[in-house]
Amino acid sequence: MLDSISMNSAKRRVAVGLSGGVDSAVGAALLAEQGYDVVGITMKIWNGDISIPEGAKQACFGPDEAEDIAACERLCAKLGIDYRAIDLTKEYEEKVLEYFRREYRAGRTPNPCIVCNSELKFGFLIERAQELGLDFDFFATGHYARISVDSKGKARLRSALDQAKDQSYFLYRLGPELLAKVLFPLGELTKREVRDIARRLGLDLAEKPESQDFIAGGDYSPLFAERPPESGDIVDVEGRLLGRHRGLPYYTIGQRKGLGIGAFPEGGGPEGGGDAEPLYVLALDPERNRVIVGPNRGLFAAGLRASDFRLYAEPSASGAPRSGLAKIRQNHRPVLCSFEPGADGACIVRFDESQRALAPGQSVVIYDGEGIVLGGGIIEAPL
Repeated sequence: MLDSISMNSAKRRVAVGLSGGVDSAVGAALLAEQGYDVVGITMKIWNGDISIPEGAKQACFGPDEAEDIAACERLCAKLGIDYRAIDLTKEYEEKVLEYFRREYRAGRTPNPCIVCNSELKFGFLIERAQELGLDFDFFATGHYARISVDSKGKARLRSALDQAKDQSYFLYRLGPELLAKVLFPLGELTKREVRDIARRLGLDLAEKPESQDFIAGGDYSPLFAERPPESGDIVDVEGRLLGRHRGLPYYTIGQRKGLGIGAFPEGGGPEGGGDAEPLYVLALDPERNRVIVGPNRGLFAAGLRASDFRLYAEPSASGAPRSGLAKIRQNHRPVLCSFEPGADGACIVRFDESQRALAPGQSVVIYDGEGIVLGGGIIEAPL
């Protein structure tokens, strides 16, 4: 059994990563209430070089960053704590945006939130804050996740109490040494409780809507403006031409809408007989710049092969596959699986029941029955 880390303040100093939203604001307020010496820090990632239409829906990356920073400044003034906005625009461009472009051009589906958390928020932000002279014992965020301690005293990532809001999937790359110095004050709370706390404290962010998009407006095309993706063929699994696509970055595994082609008859190609069967994106072929489509049944896989797999559980003494619960994307219901880590970060995961729309480039995260993260890695291919 794992025990939760106790948040004993003892007047210790904690830097809280603030985003301008209600979650991180309540996290900072709760820690201050508990007696911690709190300082707020925000990473500046928007430099204005990318053209995004005015009035686009708010997101992590976009021109409304100045508004978010102003909200953080008001919050910290209300709480009576110090605040710093730290420029990480260069690091964000190199580590997140370039990764995003590179993966899509390679016919893969990137997950910028995982990279941003591990490389920026829990990496450069902490380092840069310390370089600027901020001294703190812990780093905290408004993520819905928990940290527990195993029998050997190692900190382990655990899913949030509120499974509907759990964000541990995005944080699986955080290892025990880092987690030992991290606090997640919202891990035992629901979203409703967080908003209630914000109202109780009179925070002006209490009713602020959530921002779940990566880029403002949800349109990725501005990221590729300097080198627009090339159009190409849409084909079925036998290579028959069905239409044209507008660039691989605008398609992902399992997509049905926006293909610009009709269905073809069940059991046959474009000219066969029978009832029409909807078409979905089954694969992206960067070498030939093709989108491969087919019926829904072609999206199911018995397992997957992963790379860069990080194992946090003890290896199996016999070398036999271990059991767990796998998530193949953030909103995926965990499913029973066996997993077998190998050499050089490779891992084979086999599901007890076939799963739909595995996207190379996304991550698989494996949990035990109590929500403890056993490991995770990058999906390379379905089995």
